[in-house]
Amino acid sequence: MVQAKVAQDGTNKPRMSLAERRKARRLLVQALYSWLIAGNETTDILKQFREENPGKIDWDFFQEVLHAVPKQAATLDEHLRPLLDRDLDALDPIEKALLYLGSYELAFRIDVPYRVVINEAVELAKMFGATESHKYINGVLDKLVPVLRKAEYRKQRS
Repeated sequence: MVQAKVAQDGTNKPRMSLAERRKARRLLVQALYSWLIAGNETTDILKQFREENPGKIDWDFFQEVLHAVPKQAATLDEHLRPLLDRDLDALDPIEKALLYLGSYELAFRIDVPYRVVINEAVELAKMFGATESHKYINGVLDKLVPVLRKAEYRKQRS
């Protein structure tokens, strides 16, 4: 008899595997890039990505982040701006998409350990970004952790 995985909050919602979440993040970078470059509506992007990407993907997470990042962009910009060595508008769109994804998770998805957030963003930067962009993404998100995850950061340091 196969038992369904139960979410950490104890609800009966099925818990997604790490691979399904990783696929969602990979697609999110592409979807956020589409939003940044073309200004497409998130509902249209969601529909397109669901049609083009069958298989096991954490679609709940994908949808949450895709709809939330544009709504939270100003807040995310405020968090990121002091940590950047250039203007937000001068960022490569892939780097900006990665920083939005990472900063969103750090700010609003405290169920995901910050080390996981950074590691996933760095791996995606290696996949999609310019040659050295993974170092930049790592540096910015690493500086953001003490700001957005004070308690978790202190606990890891002690």
